[in-house]
Amino acid sequence: MSFRIARAFQPAIRTASTVNAPRTFISRNFHTSLPKMTVHNIATHDEFKETIAKNSVVMIDAFATWCGPCKAIAPTIAKWAENEFKDKIYFAKFDVDALPELAQELGIRAMPTFVVFKDGEKVDEFVGANPPALQKVLAKHA
Repeated sequence: MSFRIARAFQPAIRTASTVNAPRTFISRNFHTSLPKMTVHNIATHDEFKETIAKNSVVMIDAFATWCGPCKAIAPTIAKWAENEFKDKIYFAKFDVDALPELAQELGIRAMPTFVVFKDGEKVDEFVGANPPALQKVLAKHA
């Protein structure tokens, strides 16, 4: 049935496309904005050093792309970064497979590992995807 309907419209489509009339296109005004970067990606070791130097309290999420618990807790961390701890803690993350030297320097043994820095110094560490426990650690340093 749908084949017959499509066949019925084919001649009209062909004739419309061969007409030499000027074509007018209606453009829509879409509003585009940059996404909120609430959890910042760290791509280099220098970027990590700069991040902990510039911000008074930083929470670093050491994750792996293949890590299921890392993926599960990521939306919760993003929500905290946008709401509860928005102006109190700077949230950043790095992929342990992309920056193995940084993972070794921080002593990352499991993923996810969350490391809290205060005034450039490591003050706390939390291993695992346990949102209530992590929230308590963050609240302690906020």
